[in-house]
Amino acid sequence: MKITQAQLSDAGKIAPLFDAYRQFYEQSSDLTEANNYLCMHLKNETSVIFMAISENGQCIGFTQLYPTFCSVSMRPAWILYDLFVSEDARKKGVADQLMQAAQNFAAQSGATWLRLETALTNIPGQKLYEKLGWKRENDFYTYFFHLTSSEQNT
Repeated sequence: MKITQAQLSDAGKIAPLFDAYRQFYEQSSDLTEANNYLCMHLKNETSVIFMAISENGQCIGFTQLYPTFCSVSMRPAWILYDLFVSEDARKKGVADQLMQAAQNFAAQSGATWLRLETALTNIPGQKLYEKLGWKRENDFYTYFFHLTSSEQNT
């Protein structure tokens, strides 16, 4: 297995996993829109995606990062928004390697921090994050103000 930064030409390889990821969060399957979304972000360079490629060339996992900024430190920062590994590739270190690639990328970009949010019920994810040295934030509350229908929000 190898971890590589995705290019526009890789969107079609990632799209089935991105669609499965969205279904995990109770969204309707839409492979065409999933591919379009990935193409848009890769083309416009508004996200960075790392993908795990198996020895037979299949995409078996991905993580997607979005850039942001930290006013306090006056430096860039990254949000790790998506992390997904195909069911048959789980518990084989794929997520660990994707997370490490994201952490290395953020550090090399001069970012002050890398942040993620996860569902309260995602115990396997929480265990992974803590194993990799991530700390749960207890000093701040997160609030959302949804501007579109709840069906489209997670």
